Amino acid sequence: MIAARSFSGKTVAVFGLARTGLASVRALKAGGAQVIAWDDNSAARDAGYEAGAEITPWREWAWEAISALILSPGVPLTHPRPHEAVLHAKSAGVAVIGDVELFAREIRPDAGRPGKAPVIAITGTNGKSTTTALLGHILASAGFDAQVGGNIGKAVLELAPPGPKTIYVLEMSSFQIDLAPGLHPDVALLSNLTPDHIDRHGSMENYAAIKERLLRQVPKDGQVIVGVDDAYGAAIFTALSSNGGAAATPVSVGKILGRGVFAVDGILYDAHGQRTAEVMAMEEAPRLPGAHNWQNIALAYAAARNFIKDSRAIVGAISSFPGLAHRMEEVGHIGRVRFINDSKATNADATARALACYPDIFWIAGGKPKEGGIAALSDYFPRIRKAYLIGEAAEAFAGTLEGRVVFSRSGTLDKAVEEAAADAARAAAPAPVVLLSPASASYDQFKDFEQRGDVFRALVARLPRDARQGQKVVS
Repeated sequence: MIAARSFSGKTVAVFGLARTGLASVRALKAGGAQVIAWDDNSAARDAGYEAGAEITPWREWAWEAISALILSPGVPLTHPRPHEAVLHAKSAGVAVIGDVELFAREIRPDAGRPGKAPVIAITGTNGKSTTTALLGHILASAGFDAQVGGNIGKAVLELAPPGPKTIYVLEMSSFQIDLAPGLHPDVALLSNLTPDHIDRHGSMENYAAIKERLLRQVPKDGQVIVGVDDAYGAAIFTALSSNGGAAATPVSVGKILGRGVFAVDGILYDAHGQRTAEVMAMEEAPRLPGAHNWQNIALAYAAARNFIKDSRAIVGAISSFPGLAHRMEEVGHIGRVRFINDSKATNADATARALACYPDIFWIAGGKPKEGGIAALSDYFPRIRKAYLIGEAAEAFAGTLEGRVVFSRSGTLDKAVEEAAADAARAAAPAPVVLLSPASASYDQFKDFEQRGDVFRALVARLPRDARQGQKVVS
């Protein structure tokens, strides 16, 4: 754990006691702060009390005595309207920040601090989790103490304090960026930008501006790495390349770049030196299938070369990457049928990347719907043998699929897995795939995408023997 000492001897309020909120309470207490906290969930309040917070309804807080409000990234900061606790904080002149800001204040090389370790921050709409995990794996393989967390895995304050070989590799959501104005990463990556979380940011332009903000916070001696294959990414790269700030490196899949890192026809190239060098064939990374993973590989490679000079060592680590849980993760197979957990695909663009990888799909989709629905996936409908719709998005998805894809309103994940497994087992296709790739958020039926993926994995393991056609599930 990283003790948050910047508020030692002061009173700090924490609103929201999920993963990041609890980590903030523990870090602040370890750093000598007095912590008051609240969450609308009684179990979360109990956990906060156990972590050392004084549990008091936020409306009863003495705002004049509070030095900062640590806000959970899941609580609205600006849109559709700020939470009332945020409004109270701002009217009282209390800074509203997040756990990443506490982290940033601890790793600055200020007087009394233990010293700074390099920070790599990864953001974007899709691919950031895989890129983060892959980059952490590459650095660890090279002997670094890669501390991976943020929006993936451990909360940032639960990571180990900086040591001689520590490099922090952080996945950053737009919500976390909004609450971390003092984070100045040494390297920042932007994977891509497509519409997402518009309800929380008000417009696509606001969403893109928040992502760009992280890159602008990189100091001049750092580096920004930008996926330039979408219009927003390309515009951000152009702006950053001409502002006199950190060096900017473009990354592309499908376009040959005169400078940067790119992948074309399944080959990764590095065009940083006097000549363009071939780095690796993508088929050397079997756990990273599909063209969308070419971008993840290219981004991770571009970042890793700041710390590892031997490209062969980077390639070897990429080849040994075991894959990321909940992102096109094979969780079992039953005879010819494979079961793929892609719970991390919370929007249509992410799901498109999975649908492109398989020809005969029994697709489980739905959850808390996002703007745009699944109309953009129509090019992949011929790959879908049947869809199994769950959650709040079921009716809207049914309207899009009507007359184009056979579907069932399964309602819940357990029912969908049962139906899809049986239908796939009966299918004539040589390699049917039961794919959980929801194209929706999870919050209607699950606490997060990780729980949704874990439940899917458990349901596959418990399939009845008749659905297995008498064959053993191999995980």
